[in-house]
Amino acid sequence: MRVRPAGLLLAAVAAVLWALGMTVLQPLTEQVGPWPEALRGNNAYWARDLRFVAIVGAVAGLVLAGGGNRRWSVPAVLLGGAWMAVDVAVDRVDPTGAGFTVLLAVAGCAAVAGAAALAVRRHRGGRDRRALVATACVTGVSVLIAAGIESPTDREPELNRAAVVTSLLLLALTLGCALAAAPRWHPARQRLAVGIGAAAAAAVLLVRAVPPGSRILPGVLLGAVLLTGVTLVAWDWPGGRPVWRWHALAALAALLGPYAMLLIVVIGTLPLNPGAPLTALAGNTAINSADSDVLNSLSGVLAGLGMALLLAFPPALGYRPAGPERPDGPDEPEGPDGLRRDSADRR
Repeated sequence: MRVRPAGLLLAAVAAVLWALGMTVLQPLTEQVGPWPEALRGNNAYWARDLRFVAIVGAVAGLVLAGGGNRRWSVPAVLLGGAWMAVDVAVDRVDPTGAGFTVLLAVAGCAAVAGAAALAVRRHRGGRDRRALVATACVTGVSVLIAAGIESPTDREPELNRAAVVTSLLLLALTLGCALAAAPRWHPARQRLAVGIGAAAAAAVLLVRAVPPGSRILPGVLLGAVLLTGVTLVAWDWPGGRPVWRWHALAALAALLGPYAMLLIVVIGTLPLNPGAPLTALAGNTAINSADSDVLNSLSGVLAGLGMALLLAFPPALGYRPAGPERPDGPDEPEGPDGLRRDSADRR
């Protein structure tokens, strides 16, 4: 069994960001002044979305650590759901100060360590390449959410710093999952991942530099670069080089898909007003009825799963469903667990 320490490290960083979001950023969104009964507007609780995106990062880190194996992925997803419930409960307490920050960060890291320990004890089989690419799609779309998030208040300086740091964490997870899904550990893929990471990081900074309300175009470019990069790094290279017609189609999907799916998800969930129950449970002021309490973080996860249906498909990742990992070697078409197709499939 192979555990990737980088995944656990990134999950721990996500836990620390969640703690900072709760004790440092959340108070910035709380209403103060002589009229606390006044209702809030769109994106009022941007700190909650950043925290939920950080939880997505912690789940992705565990999936990366286990190579996408189901015995890692299931506890990770269950931990993410429980963590969001705990987030609402802790938000109701309104913790602030360095002491609470350290306490919550330690608790988050302990939860990650506990899920990892449980997964190690139950671990069987090899990696799942499709699960890794699907996770990369979810974190990739979540990068767009974190990078483009806006605030109706005058807290843009604090929001900018938090959004950039969270986006870079998710960016590292996206490329880490893509590299882990690659059929072989190859220097060319590493160099490609570094180049894509540098371009995507510059695009994140560009998105935050653009004034609020004008971030869709740079966000579209960021999504196209990042998700196309995922396919270039993770998909099979038959004959030692990419199948460019596949990646051209992937680039088109990455250019048009993320924001189209985000729009569909947001419109589809508007009647449900999914953030309103969480706002009420956390004891926060309700959003004005003229606006919507939208959970951008949830929309990002759903849109990312939609992109996974397009980009984590079997022909690009081989055909065999399971098997042990093998030593590094030349790139060949492989199955989701790194197993070469048998001779009948190749014929």
